[in-house]
Amino acid sequence: MTSTPPEVVPYADGRLLDVHRPAAGAPGAAGPAPVVLLWHGRGPNERDVLRPLAREAAGLGLLVLVPDWNADQPDGGSAELLASLAQAHRMAAGFGGDPSRFVLAGWSSGGREAVAVATHPSTAAELRPTAAVGIASRYSDPAVTTGDAPLDQLAAGPSPVPLWLVHGTADEIVDIGHTRQLNAALTTQLSTVRNLELPTDHAGVVMTSYSPEARRCLPATAADTLAAGRRTAAVLAEAAGLS
Repeated sequence: MTSTPPEVVPYADGRLLDVHRPAAGAPGAAGPAPVVLLWHGRGPNERDVLRPLAREAAGLGLLVLVPDWNADQPDGGSAELLASLAQAHRMAAGFGGDPSRFVLAGWSSGGREAVAVATHPSTAAELRPTAAVGIASRYSDPAVTTGDAPLDQLAAGPSPVPLWLVHGTADEIVDIGHTRQLNAALTTQLSTVRNLELPTDHAGVVMTSYSPEARRCLPATAADTLAAGRRTAAVLAEAAGLS
């Protein structure tokens, strides 16, 4: 994992976004890198929670962008999520990214939003990613960005983009059955989908451990949790076209 700190840039109304550049010597580092926009979960302004995963993914050759957003906004955070998507497309090339290889990913409630935006018919063609990754999420609830539940949308017809799904088998926050249900619906509709189940919990899939004292997820130190997070990072790379 690279230890290079992210660059921090504003994107909308002073909201902040971390930029994790590809590590020197990573696969494809000599040319424009695939881009991953990674949305955190419901906790407000928790882009720091995803830094371990983002750094690991950058070490695989990805340009990873992680914005803050706040689900407690009156619109549930929809405007901020969509603003970060538009800004990521605008800024990617300036940071050495290739916007034609653009993965939209998210963890927990951010995963539902990522899958929803990536697959919903209302998403503008210029903003639709080339692939999406949902990590430890619940897909039967309506997304704040689209107003529809991704499960309902994808049970009715195939996904317009390939999807990757990741979930921990020991997740006590969001039951793995939610991901299995979406995977089954996608398979029935002959959508392109890859599903990875990891032997870890809700925090472990993003290379963190929940701290009751801090009341947030902190970077993991346990070897098995780090191993699980690395596999999630590898999924991001695979979705972006890096093997």
